[in-house]
Amino acid sequence: MSSASDRSRLIRLGAIAMAFGVALGAFGAHGLRNRLTPDLLAVYETGVRYHLVHGLALFIAAWLIGDTPGDGRASRAARLAGLLFAVGILLFSGSLYLLALTGVRTFGAITPLGGVAWIAAWTILALRVRW
Repeated sequence: MSSASDRSRLIRLGAIAMAFGVALGAFGAHGLRNRLTPDLLAVYETGVRYHLVHGLALFIAAWLIGDTPGDGRASRAARLAGLLFAVGILLFSGSLYLLALTGVRTFGAITPLGGVAWIAAWTILALRVRW
């Protein structure tokens, strides 16, 4: 796979993630405010906040692919970080959305897995990408 196609894929994924993040945030602000308890609304809003932050992180990973000096390890690290950012959005934010919308607390057990994916992604960028 070429750096350009990987970069394009991550940019596309980042744009889709951001669009969904904005839509889910608007849904929470306008459609759920009177339907959820304040605690569950706060859970939902936490999911949106982290979703948007890590949607932007996908753009950072895309930017680093091919733009980092070295023997290709940095680009591979950026690709892996991008994958982990996306997995983190699904697991962390997705589980919080499900918890808030259903009230099923079991979904909360999935949330830390998304957090671990994000921690791993940021750590990989810190250790592998040469700035």
